[in-house]
Amino acid sequence: MTQFIHLNPSAQEWISHCEPENGAVRDNSAILAFHKTVPDYNETKLHSLPDLATELGLGHVLLKDESNRFGLPAFKILGASWAVYRAVGSHLKLPVESGDVPFADVGAKAKEAGVQIVTLTEGNCGRAVARMATKHMGIPTRVYVPKYMDEATRSKIRSEGAELVEVDGSYDDVIPVALKEAQARENSIMVLDVGVEGCDEVPQYFVQGYGTMLAESDRQVLGLTGGKPATHAIVPVGAGSIGEAVTAHFKNTGRRKEFGPATVLAVEPTTAACLLQSLKAGKSVSVPTGDTIMCGMNCGTLSTSAWPVLRDGVDAGVIVTDLEAHDAVEDLNARGIPAGPCGAATLAALRRACKDAKHELGLDDTSIVMLYCTEGQREYPIPS
Repeated sequence: MTQFIHLNPSAQEWISHCEPENGAVRDNSAILAFHKTVPDYNETKLHSLPDLATELGLGHVLLKDESNRFGLPAFKILGASWAVYRAVGSHLKLPVESGDVPFADVGAKAKEAGVQIVTLTEGNCGRAVARMATKHMGIPTRVYVPKYMDEATRSKIRSEGAELVEVDGSYDDVIPVALKEAQARENSIMVLDVGVEGCDEVPQYFVQGYGTMLAESDRQVLGLTGGKPATHAIVPVGAGSIGEAVTAHFKNTGRRKEFGPATVLAVEPTTAACLLQSLKAGKSVSVPTGDTIMCGMNCGTLSTSAWPVLRDGVDAGVIVTDLEAHDAVEDLNARGIPAGPCGAATLAALRRACKDAKHELGLDDTSIVMLYCTEGQREYPIPS
């Protein structure tokens, strides 16, 4: 085994037992019904990559393409829309658990009450929160960002009507600053996709929102394979919310009974490998981070709510270099798939897994591998 992959054998037998909160409706159909009311709702494509499957000696390689979700170039709006709606509705004591109250009504009541949204981001999440809160619901949004964020990303967030606040330091340094702001200002609601001490409810709304993508991909896989489910899933991990959603989904009791066990691989940049190091240590650890083209995954600390699921359910942690991610971007772009580095990292991880641990991970000519390509094409400095 190389330094680029860490196996977690006990995860193969782990089963996720996710129960609804306080009797609330949390099935995918209720959240999907909510998503269908949000402007620009769409179902994203699932691509089959038969040439890659042949090259790697696999049955199928399938890629869920999140390059255009609700008109934004990333999957985050699925979690952000549900999280903003639930967080604001709960703050106003509205019955939003099942998604039946129109989001426009929630927004109108929020404006009357003087509600403000506070969030933080390295790019896609802040823009998605602002799109839902400010553009769709009319709620002012302040987005805290690390000082190193490039101007192109800042402009995209501002284009959603948000106010940007720069913080000197890394993503991890931004979190306490934004939390302090939200706590200090009356009627400020923190919408954060990362579980931290004292803030672990709203991140779960993000995780629930990603269920729409997972339900879509399950159905699409069966259609492309003649009724066979995915045996392996590969997901990018930053702080861990999407990793938590994918892991809990593929290790869910009902899915296991219907389709059998599945193997989950999580991919990170070599410069921000907090999950891989945490799996090795057996506890959540923070790591220093460095520059990476996979900026959406440039997190040095895992979400407190995601870690237990990732610890118990992820079968392998894989890290990839910027050059590997860039090569994967070019591979996918050549096939007409507009992937960005974070999304393409899943393909880089699959190549690494086939090279370093193919037998151990049960990757063979019967495997049906699902890649969650979480962002679309964007500009970034080409690594050498």
